[in-house]
Amino acid sequence: MRFRKLHIVCIIILFLHSCTNTRNASNTSREYYSSHGFALIYKEELYKEKIISKKLNPNKQMTIHNSLKINTPIKILNPVNMKFIDTKVNKKAGFPKIFNIVITKNIADFLELDLNNPYVEILEVKKNKTFLAKESNIFDEEKNVAEKAPVDQVQMDDLNQNNDIAKEIKKKKSFYNLIISDFYYEDSAINLKNDLIEKTKMNNFLIVKINIKKYRLLSGPFEDFNALKSAYISLNNLGFENLMVNKK
Repeated sequence: MRFRKLHIVCIIILFLHSCTNTRNASNTSREYYSSHGFALIYKEELYKEKIISKKLNPNKQMTIHNSLKINTPIKILNPVNMKFIDTKVNKKAGFPKIFNIVITKNIADFLELDLNNPYVEILEVKKNKTFLAKESNIFDEEKNVAEKAPVDQVQMDDLNQNNDIAKEIKKKKSFYNLIISDFYYEDSAINLKNDLIEKTKMNNFLIVKINIKKYRLLSGPFEDFNALKSAYISLNNLGFENLMVNKK
């Protein structure tokens, strides 16, 4: 009898242990959100015209996302100048799918976005207090070193060289592509390409070989957001709703 009770207790312990491992495994295997595309700069007119269903305070650093939960920590990066901001999702609402996120003018100004081509990268930030504390300590140490550095040493940076690099970056034109779909067979991509040329009357479709098992159908390249937007609307009307924007 005693042996039987001991056997039952062992089974329960093993069961609880397996549940814990499964739970831990599910937590560690979670994929964090990341995307790149265009940001919609919030204006009151967008709310009044019901393009966005929720309001934001344009004077604050606020965001709206269509899938991430409220208070999800995110990092928004301007890949042109590598400026970024750590913020959070303030509200969840629907908006045109050509955009990846809605941000206030305050954030756009902080990131120094080109308002005609407001291209950004979005990364969900992992909640890790230990990491944040460590990052904060590193920042404090760097700050102390900078404060203790001699003034003459700081002034020796070649500002003209930095300006030349900045000018060179501005000279480089960015091009955008719409990712329509990936295919296992090249023939499938070719068939859809020909079908889209006929239906949209556009000729800027191309197929890129990613690897031996993947062919990608793109539309582009586009020099600016306005040109891309027209193609997006045409494809969206044909039922292509989850188009990704790729910047080159």
